[in-house]
Parts: sequence; structure tokens; C-alpha cells
Amino acid sequence: MTALFEVFAEHPILLLAVLLGLGAAVGHVRLGGVHLGPAAVLFAALGVSAWAVSVGVELEIPEVVGTFGLVLFTYTVGVVSGTHFFASLKRGWPTMLVVGAALAAVGGVAVLLGRVMGIESGTVAGAYAGALTNTPALAAASARAGDPAAPTIGYSITYLGGVVVMLAVAAWALRQPGGEARREEIGHVTIRVEVHEPLTVAALEDAHAQQIGVSRLKHAHAANPTIVPGGDETIGHNDLVTVVGPRAVLDSVAERLGHVSSHDIVADRRDLDYRRITLSTKSLVGHTIGELDLDNKFGATVSRVRRGDLDLVAHETFVLAMGDRLRVIAPSDRMADVSTYLGDSDRGMSDINVGGLALGLATGMALGLVHVPTPGGGFTVGAAAGTLLVGLVFGRLGRVGPVITSMSHGAAQSLSALGMVTFLAYAGVRAGRTITEALASDSGWKVVILGLVLTATAALLLVLGVHVVRRLTWLETSGALAGAQTQPAILAFVNDKTGYDTRVGVSYALVYPVAMIAKIVVAQVLAGL
Repeated sequence: MTALFEVFAEHPILLLAVLLGLGAAVGHVRLGGVHLGPAAVLFAALGVSAWAVSVGVELEIPEVVGTFGLVLFTYTVGVVSGTHFFASLKRGWPTMLVVGAALAAVGGVAVLLGRVMGIESGTVAGAYAGALTNTPALAAASARAGDPAAPTIGYSITYLGGVVVMLAVAAWALRQPGGEARREEIGHVTIRVEVHEPLTVAALEDAHAQQIGVSRLKHAHAANPTIVPGGDETIGHNDLVTVVGPRAVLDSVAERLGHVSSHDIVADRRDLDYRRITLSTKSLVGHTIGELDLDNKFGATVSRVRRGDLDLVAHETFVLAMGDRLRVIAPSDRMADVSTYLGDSDRGMSDINVGGLALGLATGMALGLVHVPTPGGGFTVGAAAGTLLVGLVFGRLGRVGPVITSMSHGAAQSLSALGMVTFLAYAGVRAGRTITEALASDSGWKVVILGLVLTATAALLLVLGVHVVRRLTWLETSGALAGAQTQPAILAFVNDKTGYDTRVGVSYALVYPVAMIAKIVVAQVLAGL
């Protein structure tokens, strides 16, 4: 094996490819009904690296490769989650505070336990960074510690436990009631209006917080045509109105307006036709549905948007991304014109938008370099947090001037997965080079115990704070655990289990930035004690 390891040491890209393949194979193995999925790449890389060291060969994947994988992962997570993140930010900021407080409390536990066990402050700071799997925190601790090597020892010993323990807690959370992935079903219903007080389409949609849309309207007389109503169109007594939205909300709308009608004006395609059209016209990407002006141009409307595997209710302020599949309702003789206008090409579903990607990565990396002064030094949020924040903003905006900043859901998910496994391979190889030596040191067993206690404490406080206090579902809690641990392996595992449920990504993105900053600050404080 020594000769093979030497080949890997000379050809790091070959090593990377082998580790990705090995990780994929291990990730499909089920033990007790559980498989690691993409997270197995980390453990495969760590094992291979440690094995190579045992025969005198040090393997290495260049840091620039690992960093590129990490920023590609964090940026695309931000792009995919941007719209939902800002929609949930108003009610989500207390969760961010809870996570920050929990991580600060773990720092307090580290100080107390470290002193009881006789571990010096630099090693405690490194153990904190490793137990919470945060490399920027290690860098901050090393810069502040009297002995720059001490934090690295603590980090190397506790990193693996930090991944395994939190991964186990996330798996446990997904097994709890409410941890299963359930997609909210979007449907439609035609309602016979019985109320006598007229109301506009816009008023009805606003009354249900834009959770619904009105796609068709047929005024009282049967001979009247079915129309695509504008926002100022009046809904009156005995009208037939087709409403699109979540099933639970549709029931309350029907109860408010009248009753579900036996007349199916959706199936009657004499006046209006409907079909799915893929948005691939670049000049329209990043604009809202209202800005498409389909009503005035074609007498058409959009009732739903399918992004990835998720159906969303369309509304005027909905920002569109390349590859979105729009459920268009239009007069039968104008449908071909609408299709030409929107593009309707499958190329839009796979377009990675190189220009917008490059701008986002460059802006995020630059943001990560900004130095934030603190007493006794300062810190930078790092490339990962910087690109995540920029990705969230760019995903929400859709475009900046003439530059499209969004990308199709499928392309973003593919880039995210590639970036994630690339970084996991790099991190595993790096940790595997030092873990054996670190464990064999005089204080190795003490640091192992310290790290496990810190990770377990973090998991307990996060579950109590996020699920019990903030009342997030177990599914959302699993995403928050991955974000608070700033660990792609855990997110990879949860995504694999939930089929990339959007709520997981939103919870991850919500707490990740505050977790990153809190860990960096706490690690600096610990190293300086």
C-alpha cells in the first residue's frame, strides 16, 4: 500500500477522485437502516489519510481546492435559500440569538472543565473549535494563544467527535414526530360565491397573506366567458372563482366565500388553456412575476411556480430564477406567444450562470476578508460565512443591474453537492494526518473527554433552545443543528434523508452566520485566558 499512497501523495486530484468514489460507496452502506450518504466522504478521507501516515506517507489535498469546494457549497446554499431566508428572518431572529447564547455558554463550560482537568487555555480553545467543527475559530485561537501549536492539538483530537456526536443527534431529531419531510401540497378549487358583499381579487389574496392566488373567474351567468382576473377585478355573488394554494388554506377560503362548486371551469379549456412553461429567457430572470406584465401583453397569468421539486403559489412580487417552471393560464390562441416570450427551453434548467456565480463568489470572498475589530484583536468572518451571506442576498434579489445573480434550482443543487464533498475530502485528509499523533499525546485522553462533553452540551442546549423554546419542528431543528455546528457533513446527511427539503436549508442558513461569528469570538477569548 505504501507505493499506492505515494502515488496519491504526488497526484492530489487523483486522490480527491478516489476519495469521492470511496465515500460514495461507503455512504450507500446501511447499518441499522441508516446510511451516511455524502457525509461518508469525510470519514473515508480521514481513515485513508490516517492509514497513509501510519506507513510514513502524508497525503494532502491543496488548501485552495478545499476552500473552493467550501465557498461553492456555501454560496449555492445561500442562493437556493435566499427567498425563504428573508421571508423567515422577521420571525427567525430570536432563533439566531438563542444559537449565539448557546455557543457562548459552551465556551463557559470549556473554561470550567478545562481548569478542572488541568488543560492549558490554548488547548481548551482548540478543543472548543474542534468540538464545534469550526476551522476559522481555530485560526483565531492560534493567533491569540501564547503557544500557537496548542489550539491545533486540541482541534485535531476533538474534531471527529464533534462531527459524529452532532450527526447522531441530527439523525435522532429526524426520527422524532415532525422530523419527516412532508411537502405542502398545492392544489386548486373552484368555489361558487355565496356572499353578497363584493370584494376584489387583490383583497382576497391579501386577506390570506398571499398564500393563495386567483387563477380564473367566471361571472354569474353561465354564458359569460372564463377570464384571467386582474387584481382590481370584482368577485360578486354567484360567481365561479378558481383559487390556488395549500390544501388547508383552500378549505378556509371556500368556507369564507361559499361552497366548492361541481362546475369545473379549469377543465373547460374553450376560453383559457394552461400548461407548464420553463423560464429560460435571460432578460426576464431576476424580475418579479408582476414585471413580466403577462396580463397586459397576453391576457395571461401565472398560478404556480415549480422550483426543484417544490410547488409555490405565484404572486406579483415573486422573484423568478432561471429554470423555474411556470404554470401559465392564457387564452388558447395566445399560449404559443407566451411560450416564446418566456423561452421554454430545458437549457434554463441546467444553466449555472457563470457570470453571476463569479460575481457572487468574488464578493463573498471579499466580504470574508473584512476585519472586524474586537477587544484584544479582531476577526474576519471568513470565506464560508461571507459567500453564504452574499448568496442569500443574491438569491433574494435575482439580479443586480444587468447581472443575473440567481441560477436554476437544479444547477445550484448540483454545484452545492460537488462543493460539499470536495471540502469534506479536504477536511478529512487534513484531520487524518494529525489525529493519531494528537491522540497519543500526554493530554490526549483528557482532551477527548473535554471535546465530547462540549459537543454533547452544545447539542443539548441547541435542542432545548431551538426546538423547546423556539418551537421549531424537528425537521427544522436538524437543519439548525447543522448550521450551528457549521458542518457541511451534517447538512449533507440531513439533506440526503429529507430529499433536500427547503426548510432544512433555510434553518441552516438562518443560524450559520451567527454561529460562525460566535465561535470565532469565543475561541479568541478562551485562547487569551
